Amino acid sequence: MTGTFDITLAIQQFKAAVDASGADDVLMDYYILAFKEILKFFDAMGTIFGFVSSDIKSKISILEEFRTNSEQKDKFASVKSMMDYEMSAELLHKKDYVSGCRTLLRLHRGLDFTRNFLRKLAELNPDDKTNEACKISYQETLADYHPFLIRKGANLAMYALPTRDDLLHKVCDDVPKSVKLLPEMLNYTDIVYDRIQALYKKNDLLALP
Repeated sequence: MTGTFDITLAIQQFKAAVDASGADDVLMDYYILAFKEILKFFDAMGTIFGFVSSDIKSKISILEEFRTNSEQKDKFASVKSMMDYEMSAELLHKKDYVSGCRTLLRLHRGLDFTRNFLRKLAELNPDDKTNEACKISYQETLADYHPFLIRKGANLAMYALPTRDDLLHKVCDDVPKSVKLLPEMLNYTDIVYDRIQALYKKNDLLALP
């Protein structure tokens, strides 16, 4: 994944994922495209966020494979259709089956971390360090799902994070524009997150191992 993070494109894809899906669903193709932009955000920061970006890459690839498989791609057109299919076919606990629901749940948790961190970035001054905001965001979201060694490595890596504007200069072409658009992006990430969270909760899938 190359290129800088395009916040406008991320907003467009997250918006399309919910606007074109109906009242309580999320379309998979737009969700994947939006996450590819988020991946650029983490990739641009290099090894500091390797623990996040490597996991995102593998999960995106799995979901893309489902969507390009001619025999079953329609079953993975949206989050709801994917859940309905895998539950009705009793695939969630089938050995040797890579579950789309389980895969998406990992991305869903990553989105929670992303929106939490970006919200804290939006509250910082240009010269404020970002490491504490990142550390708190991580502890509030992904840390609960990572083993001790990954948590320790992540927390150590975060100490190297620069100031808010230095960080944004690394990942974005237009920092003032990105800062201005952050609230809009957070609005759509919240809508997407809340819809997916509600679907997982409704189907009792939040605790998938």
